[in-house]
Amino acid sequence: MSGLSGIIPLYKQAGMTSHDCVMKVRRIVRTKKVGHTGTLDPDVTGVLPICIGPATKVADYLHEAPKVYRATMVIGAATDTQDASGKVIENKTVEPALSEVQVRETMEKFLGEIEQLPPMYSAVKVSGKRLHELARQGKTVERKLRSATIYKIDIEDMHLTMEKPSITFTVACSKGTYVRTLCVDIGAELGYPAHMSYLQRIKSGPFTLEQCVTLEQMEKAAREDGLQHLLYPLDVGLSQYPAVTVPEGRVKAMRNGLSQRHRKPNDWQIGDKIRLYSPGGAFLALHEVVYIDKENGVESKPVRVFPEGEA
Repeated sequence: MSGLSGIIPLYKQAGMTSHDCVMKVRRIVRTKKVGHTGTLDPDVTGVLPICIGPATKVADYLHEAPKVYRATMVIGAATDTQDASGKVIENKTVEPALSEVQVRETMEKFLGEIEQLPPMYSAVKVSGKRLHELARQGKTVERKLRSATIYKIDIEDMHLTMEKPSITFTVACSKGTYVRTLCVDIGAELGYPAHMSYLQRIKSGPFTLEQCVTLEQMEKAAREDGLQHLLYPLDVGLSQYPAVTVPEGRVKAMRNGLSQRHRKPNDWQIGDKIRLYSPGGAFLALHEVVYIDKENGVESKPVRVFPEGEA
């Protein structure tokens, strides 16, 4: 099975780390060349794309892609971990009751680019130490604010008359967004302590919850020699970038890592990445726009070249 290549959207179950998932997949596919595309906390379930074989070359790009989560926040109580696994450190009665209009207007304030303070219970490193390791030692250290982008927030359900009101919502966001911190910050904007009681990743890049397979399904497919049928081609992991077909006469040049000239699409900018394909649909390379000229078009240079048979 060492010849496998592709991306499998794994359904991560609760109680497992992302590293646990990688180790189990390595055992199933019998190769060490396996990597995940964005850490999920042990209590979090959902979409965890796993890259296998040559597809590990696109793991970093897939990690950069936007994510979508479904979360539930509880208002009126804060925990030391910002989620339901932690110890309650603050309680406050929610009165008068929050209104739907108040909640919606407050959550809309968080659309766009925001700044977040990484929680102490996180994998961020400060002076070579992971924050969660320091937190478990009872230490709190100074952290720097980090930028994140919230593309969309949709409220799915609100229970505002309960003793501890709860709100379930989906959020589309950039990589590195702490949804539990978002819950805490929304609560603070409303005037109350808050924490995240539930989180599931429902989309990672192009992969959705409906496309996911379990470790048990992978093991069954491996026994029946059908594992390759569960894998998506590695270029699917780059689908956030526009696709361009090059002339047949330029296919070999692209395979050899040469630059390429294109007619300029209106929305291209220097630094944009594009996927290059042959007229027959073979994936050739990932390029980056390096030069734009109104008269002569666009020049792109390779970021990654994919030999024939690898993609």
